[in-house]
Amino acid sequence: MNYAYMPPRQQILTIMSRLYEYGMTTTSGGNLSIREPNGDIWITPSGVDKGALRESDMLLMRGDTVVEGVHRPSTEYPFHRAILGSRPDFAAVLHAHSSALVAFSIVGKLPDTRILPQASRICGKVGFAPYAIPGSALLGQNIADAFSRGFDTVILENHGVATGGADLLQAFQRFETLEFCARAILAAAGLGKVLPLSDGEIGLLDHQRHLELPESVPAHRSFRERELRRAMAQTIHRAYDQRLMTSTEGSLSARVDAESFLITPYGIDRKYLEVDDLVLIQGKAREAGKIPSRAAAVHAEVYRQHPGVHAIISAQPPGVTAFNITGTPLDTRTIPESYIVLRDLPLLPYGLPFQDEKALAARLTPHSPVLMIQNDSVMAVGRSITEAFDRLEVAEFTATSLLQGRAIGKLAEISQERIREIEETFKLPK
Repeated sequence: MNYAYMPPRQQILTIMSRLYEYGMTTTSGGNLSIREPNGDIWITPSGVDKGALRESDMLLMRGDTVVEGVHRPSTEYPFHRAILGSRPDFAAVLHAHSSALVAFSIVGKLPDTRILPQASRICGKVGFAPYAIPGSALLGQNIADAFSRGFDTVILENHGVATGGADLLQAFQRFETLEFCARAILAAAGLGKVLPLSDGEIGLLDHQRHLELPESVPAHRSFRERELRRAMAQTIHRAYDQRLMTSTEGSLSARVDAESFLITPYGIDRKYLEVDDLVLIQGKAREAGKIPSRAAAVHAEVYRQHPGVHAIISAQPPGVTAFNITGTPLDTRTIPESYIVLRDLPLLPYGLPFQDEKALAARLTPHSPVLMIQNDSVMAVGRSITEAFDRLEVAEFTATSLLQGRAIGKLAEISQERIREIEETFKLPK
């Protein structure tokens, strides 16, 4: 799907449908706008079910006049107009009420986007706007004032969040990423202090190993490659729908043969990724005209060191991230399935994927097929895409179960004697 070529009505419907489908807003809450080059503004209607919107429901406004549309504009139109007026670099505004972000708004706090290196880059500076009556001119002025100070994302006191962007997709990605940070921080509340990254640590994100690969034109696509492309695209969509990945983060690769593998691209929305977006890495060259994931160098080293690995998935699901951002080990010896699928789950220091791919790859063993990287991600490998994905799912299932269990009592670890029984019964590698 090429989002950039959608007309404004369709762009708004597409993003609002995503917000509603993933529980980031309610039937009556949330509104989106897009500014045309001539200054006219497209906006969602007032009083229309957000789960049943149609393209024809959107309105085109010129000043305070409805140019196209049969409904009344959103009651929040004044603040959309004020934000766009204060930020000529914005062409779109998103406002929604995810429960995690509203939780921060009603206690007057900002989610710390420095918990993950990508989050602070995507969200930009996050600000706070004081309370005013929804739909009022004062609320519009308060929010516009915050955006005019250079914030790209603003928490509205006792209300929700507004984000802006060069287009509506960028505004959505800022909202989605901030919402993810909020959920991860809330999940981590019972584990300990959240450990944010320094500017220098975030700067490691600027490594360019994925761009240093020369380009090559593949001679042909084998049947195996075509089959893997379909399976990978389906798995990435599944991971996004289960909220194991976000639109901007999460990598999957699969070995094609001894010298090549496919990997997710850099900068392509995970929800709409298509088979042809995937990047073929052959030897030390990347498929011409495509940019692979930043994880390409790490995945290449894993395949080099581990011939039995045929798929790798890296992601930042919120439950595991709660453990990662507090530096808390995730104990798999609490649930038999978790120990069978994950074995022991090491927590590695931040920066290893950027600075020492060989050391990271060497930490993968039959006893540790899944790794956690502090303030970063969880990486799972497998003999197939299905096995790697299952390990990611089980890691998140385990993290969520432990977080929920800690809220109601003391966790009971499985004894070493019972661990040995599990190992013998399921013939787990020693």
